[in-house]
Amino acid sequence: MDRHDELAAEFEARRARLRAIAYRMLGSAGDAEDAVQETWLRLDRTGDAGVGNLSAWLTTVVSRICLDVLRARTARREVPWGEDDPERAAGDGPEEEAVLAESVGLALLVVLDTLSPAERVAFVLHDLFAVPFDSIAAITGRSLPAAKKLASRARHKVRGTPALPPAEQERHRGVVEAFLAAARGGDLGALLGLLAPDVVRRADPATLPPGVPAELRGARAVAEGTVLLRERARSAVPALVDGRPGLLVAPLGRLRYVLRVTVADGRVTAYEVIAAPERLRALDLAAPQTPPAPA
Repeated sequence: MDRHDELAAEFEARRARLRAIAYRMLGSAGDAEDAVQETWLRLDRTGDAGVGNLSAWLTTVVSRICLDVLRARTARREVPWGEDDPERAAGDGPEEEAVLAESVGLALLVVLDTLSPAERVAFVLHDLFAVPFDSIAAITGRSLPAAKKLASRARHKVRGTPALPPAEQERHRGVVEAFLAAARGGDLGALLGLLAPDVVRRADPATLPPGVPAELRGARAVAEGTVLLRERARSAVPALVDGRPGLLVAPLGRLRYVLRVTVADGRVTAYEVIAAPERLRALDLAAPQTPPAPA
């Protein structure tokens, strides 16, 4: 085996990790694969002469490629929330992408999209893959203290700040998760038990089929309306919405709707389905439960 073949084998041994990094940075399986392939092409062109740590070199290269992609997206403003993004979806295998999105966490993918490119790179590298800050500083072109601040700001945005005392926050979270489980199962009885008698559901008209009213009142009407749209609940995940437990509907990690849920006395007293892009951008979304990165 010559050195080129050895280098290709060493790259393949690291491909899964590079793809995991790129997917968390870019949120698209196709874009991640493109970034990894470009990383290989650069290694193939330059070889590893003078490379002391191949894994670190590859992480740096794929991260810089992803950073350039993120900056280009931001400059074009190509991914407004709540709208389809055919460019990102093209070429991605839906089943494979769904598995990837679930493994990363749909809420995390949504919240990562709210970060600046440099914040996203710093958070993914440090908090998810334990890359040291001196390397992150070099990748982002920042000083060491600035790189640490990037990751700190990103971490705060990702985890959010609960708006309620811990015990109350936990109780509300339990009610919202029970509501989601009942909605996914189309369990009318469970929904009636979770909804306050005078519950109100409001929804942006764009989220509803023709003829469905934007506002429903009363437990029976809201429960039946929730069951009617239960297919959407399959892509819903818990998150913090303006500091309180709520739900994101995010197929493949691409935000479509937010459910802002109000809980009192152990029941849902209201929920609002928000879809308008300008309203989505105004929300403070967080994913406090961050899945671990792959080894």
